[in-house]
Amino acid sequence: MARRFFGTDGIRGRTNDGVMTAAMAMKVGQAAGTHFLRGGHRHRVVIGKDTRLSGYMMESALVAGFTSVGMDVVMTGPLPTPAIALLTREMRADLGVMISASHNPFEDNGIKLFGPDGFKLSDEAELAIERLLEDDPPLVDAARIGRARRIDDARGRYIHAVKQSVSSDIRFDGLKVVVDCAHGAAYQVAPAAIWELGAEVIAMGVEPNGTNINREVGSTALAAICTRVVQESADIGIALDGDADRLIVIDEQGQPVDGDQIMALIATRLNARGALRGGGVVATVMSNLGLERYLETQGLTLERTKVGDRYVLERMKAGGYNVGGEQSGHMILLDHGTTGDGTLAAMRVLASLVRSGKRASEVLHVFDAVPQLLKNVHYSGNDPLRDEAVKACIAEAERELAGSGRLVIRASGTEPVIRVMAEGDDAAQVERVVDRICDAVARAA
Repeated sequence: MARRFFGTDGIRGRTNDGVMTAAMAMKVGQAAGTHFLRGGHRHRVVIGKDTRLSGYMMESALVAGFTSVGMDVVMTGPLPTPAIALLTREMRADLGVMISASHNPFEDNGIKLFGPDGFKLSDEAELAIERLLEDDPPLVDAARIGRARRIDDARGRYIHAVKQSVSSDIRFDGLKVVVDCAHGAAYQVAPAAIWELGAEVIAMGVEPNGTNINREVGSTALAAICTRVVQESADIGIALDGDADRLIVIDEQGQPVDGDQIMALIATRLNARGALRGGGVVATVMSNLGLERYLETQGLTLERTKVGDRYVLERMKAGGYNVGGEQSGHMILLDHGTTGDGTLAAMRVLASLVRSGKRASEVLHVFDAVPQLLKNVHYSGNDPLRDEAVKACIAEAERELAGSGRLVIRASGTEPVIRVMAEGDDAAQVERVVDRICDAVARAA
């Protein structure tokens, strides 16, 4: 059964349009609440959000939905997505909800759901909730309607948890760190956690106004932090996205370091201590071939999944891995958390910098990436990947790259976009292949 509402990372869309309305949010609360009403205990859901203006509306609608089917609600206010996963498990809640569209602009919003174990829901659970969305919810009688309350110590709980991921003998004294929070969910907690371990913190992207989340700041708009790191003569820069589940690092020269390099660093450090589980790393089909080649030199493997940190996580759990992520910056460290956590991964990077005593540019560039090019083609009609001319163009490109590179073509799970990625040892060849496919897709779009 195809999913109608859930994409690769929950339900997402433009606010007050399509699936992302207050009415729909209330129905999601009722359906998800009904699905997780199991056992005779008093049921509880934890709801967090990022800093989007529409978060107030979506939060209120979700509260109405959950309480109407008999669930109590705990609201945390703005917190990173991984904090909600953590609190769901810590508070013995039946369900966790994060209201966020991650790195998307403020006009969008989304609903991410976590089970009582703090992990994102399986495809089967999401399908079950979708089926419930088609029916009228079983509302409880007046005496059993849920209660809602806000908690004041949620930020402190999360800060404590990410600090615990760093060995007690490590302090960040002497490090000057630029922290870009994208005017998003981590605007209070990320700078505080890094400062509390001794670093001098220069915070940016920490003045949310409801409409500036991810705007020219954060992990998907790196120009500002790259410039700031150099201007401040900082040792390193930390760039998070709107809900702080992804991380891009900037070295002292102002050069970005993506998720592939971060995974390589963390895996190498853990492997040297005998603490890397699974014999390698889990990443998606988008990770650079250079990462795969580097891991092979270390006697490690790269397990690839389709795009989406949920699929990375599923493979990690099935194979016993403790390090995984995406080139885009999602870092999943199962020794410390249940989902991608940019702040937690930043703490691990900073600890590695301290232990090495070297500059960030020496520590963070672990392997040589092969030339890789990704382009997006928007479409408004039918799926261009079904077009015979597009199929033929892709087949020709695969033959051309055989043995020297890779080709990944996919439809986005969150927007009407075809993503065309190629990589290989010959940069000119990679560019030709990508442009040729993009042209074919554009003609069919």
